[in-house]
Amino acid sequence: MPHATPAQASPQAGPGSDEVVALADRCVQCGLCLPVCPTYTHDRLEPESPRGRIALARTWALGAVESTPVGDLHLDHCLGCRNCEAVCPAGVEYGALLNLARVQQRARRGTNLRQRGAEWLVMRPRLLRALLRLYRIAYPILPAGLRALPRPPAWTRAGATPPLDVRGGHRVGLFVGCVADHYEAAARDALARLCAAAGFELVAPASQGCCGSMHVHAGNATAASTLAARNRDAFADCTTVLTLASGCHEAVAASLEVETVDALTFLDVHRDRLRFGERRERVALHLPCTQRNVVRSVPALRRLLAAVPGLEVVELDAGSGCCGAAGTAMLTDPTRADDYRRPLLEQFAASGASRLLSANIGCRLHLGSGSSAQVLHPVELLAEALLPLAPDDHRAGLELPRPVPPSRRP
Repeated sequence: MPHATPAQASPQAGPGSDEVVALADRCVQCGLCLPVCPTYTHDRLEPESPRGRIALARTWALGAVESTPVGDLHLDHCLGCRNCEAVCPAGVEYGALLNLARVQQRARRGTNLRQRGAEWLVMRPRLLRALLRLYRIAYPILPAGLRALPRPPAWTRAGATPPLDVRGGHRVGLFVGCVADHYEAAARDALARLCAAAGFELVAPASQGCCGSMHVHAGNATAASTLAARNRDAFADCTTVLTLASGCHEAVAASLEVETVDALTFLDVHRDRLRFGERRERVALHLPCTQRNVVRSVPALRRLLAAVPGLEVVELDAGSGCCGAAGTAMLTDPTRADDYRRPLLEQFAASGASRLLSANIGCRLHLGSGSSAQVLHPVELLAEALLPLAPDDHRAGLELPRPVPPSRRP
């Protein structure tokens, strides 16, 4: 049977339409994506499924039908979890298609004030830092409706960790990010201690900024390119850069011209250099969509946690497993975001676990704002269990092995 020729986009459909159509034409409409899609599970509507959104994006790109507010809302609702990619037999690059469709959507209708404000703010780290400090001070007196995020910890400058005993001299860069600059000081310190135990010094260039994921997923390609260039310059002198947030990893890796590795994957490669003491504790583990479907560091994380004697790990998978944070979705669509988060928090409460682990900053903020329990990055627990180096455990002369990047779909 001859292969069908892909349909051509209408000249009036806008830039990138041919790419949208080409990506959409790979979909065989099998429907295997429906059961794993959080929004389809939530609404049981075809336009709330990947298959339905692909059809919408294709018809808009072809100029076959006019876009409508209702149709745009279906595209807005997509969480970008990419569960569909993980099960697609045809290898549809849904994430790329979604980003292109949102660029076109933004060009024709713009975006809401809250989204524009968030994008503008994260591009200005000093102002963001000042506002988060003010938010920390005002948090106790704010009404519940204005507490969109957990109370920030006291701010510590990225990279301002005490000197560590690094027996070697190998340096690796650390991507910090925007909101994480304020919220992830403990995770950065924990990673620095783990890297030092493995023989690496962690450095965080001060000139770096937001990764641009928020902008990419909202169709703001221009701002994303600006941020990418800023980070490329900031890390120009590094050979390896680690990311702590799974949601930032893809954008950082696409921006930089050096090797970019998820911190958990990096630690797993050097796991034989880390020694952990016994911890009799049950913890709950949330696996972010970006960690499962994009970074693919879940096996590495499981091996690291299994190396801690006595630790009991309960993986949360209620609902679709997606917490609903989805970048800014927890701010722009809080009601639906809460619907996705609720099953996970209920499962956590029933698990008997003392703390909740998650490797993405957005997920931790969203889960933390719905629970009084401690929500932390897995590296924080690993650093707590880390045993100090023995006096004769020398790291000098170590060669820097190339970290094994997560596998990707061919």
